[in-house]
Amino acid sequence: MTFDQLEELSAAAMEAMQEGDTAAALLCFERLLAVERRPLYVSCLAYCVARERGEFKRAVSLCKNAIKDEPKNAAHFLLLGRIHLLAGQKKDAIRIFRMGLRHQRSVDIQRELDRLGVRRDPPVPFLRRDNPVNRVLGKALKIIGVR
Repeated sequence: MTFDQLEELSAAAMEAMQEGDTAAALLCFERLLAVERRPLYVSCLAYCVARERGEFKRAVSLCKNAIKDEPKNAAHFLLLGRIHLLAGQKKDAIRIFRMGLRHQRSVDIQRELDRLGVRRDPPVPFLRRDNPVNRVLGKALKIIGVR
């Protein structure tokens, strides 16, 4: 496969992912990885595998390997978080999204967090969220504009 063909296949795979056609993207990423192993291709393949085949353990493993290769790339954290959402693991997804934001600012991750409606940590973290101290203190902090 020539360099131009690789770039063309890569662009087609990314476009298919953007449009939500993960079945077509899955085929493209499998072909790409047979020739060249890039961490971005691995994490994209992981998301496609989770969405199309429901192989969540394999997908999480693939994505974590991509994160090991490129730990500062927020795209891997975005895809891993989405895999956790597909698996019904919202709490883990939020944790992964926040971890990704610590490494690199990402509009897509922030959009996912906003869509999920993530709550802030309680003012006194060692107390439960529904504890009266946290409830009153949280309301007071919001009124004075600190929170």
